Formats: sequence, C-alpha cells, structure tokens
Amino acid sequence: MKIQVLGPGCPKCKKLAENTEEAAKALGVDYQLEKVTDIARILAFGVMMTPALVVDGKVKMVGKVPSVEDIKALLA
Repeated sequence: MKIQVLGPGCPKCKKLAENTEEAAKALGVDYQLEKVTDIARILAFGVMMTPALVVDGKVKMVGKVPSVEDIKALLA
C-alpha cells in the first residue's frame, strides 16, 4: 500500500503523517509512507488545501487531520 501525505511540512501535515503511520502499524498493513511537499505534485492530485491523505493514488482526505481511528477506516 502506498500512502502519501501531501503538504508543505506544517504542524498539521506532520500530525497527519504521525496518525497515518500509527493507523497503518495498528492494522498491520504493508505500507510505504511518502511525504509530498512539492506544490506542483500536490496540485497534480487536484488538491487545493493541505494536509491531504492519498492512498494508492486516490485522494482520501483533504484539509483536516483525521483521528487514528478515522484513518484506520480509510486504510482498511
């Protein structure tokens, strides 16, 4: 599973990355986490607000930091 956190590296982006890693580990999924900070790459996903969460190329969440439990539901 390829997970991408889109954002410039702000505190919300870092928190989303932490929550996502915790959720993926709790589920026991095999994953690769990438932090995308390049604005052109973020815009290529059609994302206008950060942070955003992308799973296997599909944008799952934009503009907020979901809880670990919410992220688990998105990854399952």
